[in-house]
Amino acid sequence: MTADNSRRRRGKRPSADRITLTRREVSDGAAWEIVQPRCARNRRDDIAEVEAMIEAAETEIARDELVWLLSECPDFLEAHVQLGLIALEEGDPKLARGHFGRAYELCLRALEAAGGGSLPYELPGNRPFHEAAKGLVHCLLETNRRKMAADVCRRIAPLDPADPLGIQKLLGR
Repeated sequence: MTADNSRRRRGKRPSADRITLTRREVSDGAAWEIVQPRCARNRRDDIAEVEAMIEAAETEIARDELVWLLSECPDFLEAHVQLGLIALEEGDPKLARGHFGRAYELCLRALEAAGGGSLPYELPGNRPFHEAAKGLVHCLLETNRRKMAADVCRRIAPLDPADPLGIQKLLGR
């Protein structure tokens, strides 16, 4: 039995199959950038195809493709974000909340494992996290969970004080 197999049997996946963080230099010092698991990086073309399907109003096919992608790569942030957006479009904020919340939690766990720090939106790897956080706050507000939405806003505010997506402003609605 290899080390990878023993980890899988105990429920742990190799680090290449999980979200990790890498240090990057940004305008105001060092920050973390999210690194997608290998399975997600290998499926960049699939996400591009899903986006084309959505543009062509082939939402059902796109949803099926995204579900398949998540079955192969459960930590695929963009797939969770896209499924959340589809659920919102279809008027299902509870399902959307599940997908946005999953992506949000995966990133926070990786950040906590790294010891904390900032996750600025300006770094491309962090954009799915911020999009998921915005979607999550929106869904929480739509389902009358204002306190939870405020908690999410409080948690993410120091990660990128510039708040380019205007997530903090959502609470003011």
